[in-house]
Amino acid sequence: MMDGNKRVEFDCDAVLLDMDGTLVDSTECVARQWRNWAQRHGLELEPILAISHGRPTLETIQLVAPHLATAEEVHAFDEAELEDREGVTAIRGAARFVAALPDNRWAVVTSASQKLARLRLECAGLPVPRILVSVDDVKRGKPHPEPYLLAAARLGIHPERCLVIEDAKAGLDAALAAGMQMIAITTTLSSEELGCAHTIASFEELQVRVQDSITISTGA
Repeated sequence: MMDGNKRVEFDCDAVLLDMDGTLVDSTECVARQWRNWAQRHGLELEPILAISHGRPTLETIQLVAPHLATAEEVHAFDEAELEDREGVTAIRGAARFVAALPDNRWAVVTSASQKLARLRLECAGLPVPRILVSVDDVKRGKPHPEPYLLAAARLGIHPERCLVIEDAKAGLDAALAAGMQMIAITTTLSSEELGCAHTIASFEELQVRVQDSITISTGA
């Protein structure tokens, strides 16, 4: 975790945010759907949850049960997720944080579909940004850098001038490969598990100052 007595500043031109586990607490929803899917196919749940966070549904299925990795299976899973809205809330401080960012200087980058991402943001009471990069928009999802690089390109910002906030190892690996600055949020994994130099427990630890660039700071 970042030292609460030490001020850390990030100078950037855009902030790129993961959704599930970062902006939106959908843990119950996600676990429930994977539990249902695992039971339906006679699979153990824990190995699935150990790798699924931050990855596209298809990639997770390819890793745990490649014989089930079909377009029909992914579609059925996605449809079930769209029907499950129970327990979806905003991460502490997320609404205040995104409200402080200029509309054209932030994006959501998620492994969910466009439809599911918009639904979960709405359920959590969060705005849908102008730029929302989903699994529908890329050929290779996280941990590949393509999703974050696409968001930067759509915003017209150089990758090194982007700050990524993520809660999953796959997302942090994608941001690192994209050459971006990073903050990890420990809503899902511990700072040790995330392995990121800068971590926060919630957005309440961050302050935003916007001038020519965006300064994100934490600590005293």
